[in-house]
Amino acid sequence: MRTIMLVAGIIVALVLGKLFIFSKPGEGEGSDAKKGSEGKNAKSSGGAVPVNVFIVGRESIENQIFASGTVLPNEEVNLMAEISGRLVKLDIKEGSHVTKGQLIAKINDRELQAQLQKVAYNQDLSKKIEARQKKLLNVEAINLEEYDVTSNNIRVLEAEKEVIEAQLEKTEIRAPFSGRIGLKFISEGAYLAPGTPIVTIVQSNPVKIDFTVPEKYSPSIRVGSSVKFNLDGDPSTYTARILAIDPKVDENLRTLRVRALANNPEGRFVPGMFVKVLADLDANRSAMMIPTEAIVPVLKGKKVFVVKDGKAQEAMVTTGLRTDKKIQIIDGLQPGDSLITSGIIAIKPNTAVKVNL
Repeated sequence: MRTIMLVAGIIVALVLGKLFIFSKPGEGEGSDAKKGSEGKNAKSSGGAVPVNVFIVGRESIENQIFASGTVLPNEEVNLMAEISGRLVKLDIKEGSHVTKGQLIAKINDRELQAQLQKVAYNQDLSKKIEARQKKLLNVEAINLEEYDVTSNNIRVLEAEKEVIEAQLEKTEIRAPFSGRIGLKFISEGAYLAPGTPIVTIVQSNPVKIDFTVPEKYSPSIRVGSSVKFNLDGDPSTYTARILAIDPKVDENLRTLRVRALANNPEGRFVPGMFVKVLADLDANRSAMMIPTEAIVPVLKGKKVFVVKDGKAQEAMVTTGLRTDKKIQIIDGLQPGDSLITSGIIAIKPNTAVKVNL
């Protein structure tokens, strides 16, 4: 009986050991198959970066630019002395209005008046001598040379008279145009040297509005077109007409200087004021506009990423007008391109991408 039980126990042990041996490889193979399946699935779905895209197209945009400007007087001049002398009259009231040709200041001219009188006496005498010599010449009592000397003396005296009269004109400083007198720099009785400033005259109706625009807008700026402008603290909008455009671009700032003219009958615009200018340029009916977040600044300019054959490809672009949300593309893209607008930081050229639907 014991023998039978011992044999049966050995048989059971052998059977269990065989089952254990065969079960281990089965489990290992199952694990490897599972890992292989998981790796295959990960390979098939991993590596592609999900992105949002924007289909490039053309649209109509209003071409408006804002610029900072300055109010300038229509005319302005600093009146200065042309000759030396004592200021004997300063016939102005600071801040008052003057008309063209009005006498502003007078320099002492007594010495010049005396010289002019002297020339007049000599002229009178020379003319009498010339008349007598002409009669003598007719009867051949004198030779022609003597008569020519007297005639020449008359012409010399006339030239001297013109010089003195020109000097006398310089003793009177008159308004070159109608305008408003500024603050005077000197008082009556002072001695003036050539170049001494006396007073400033400003003509502020109309006024000039000077502003600058980027050079890329130069083809759209035209003489005669209108611009709008605003003053700080004033909600009203005013209009000016473009008077002139600088024929050259500032090579340092790459800007173009523009000058407009605005009526100022009430004196609302004071020279030196800051203004905000709005210029309506020609509308662009077929502009390619893309979201600003798609632009990537680089050392050589700007670039974007587009989707081609399931991969991200970079494209260098040239930009134009900008709005609050979009920017114009002048060169580098074509209508219909799929532009990547998200996940740009994680994207490199030839990166596999998956477009979010």
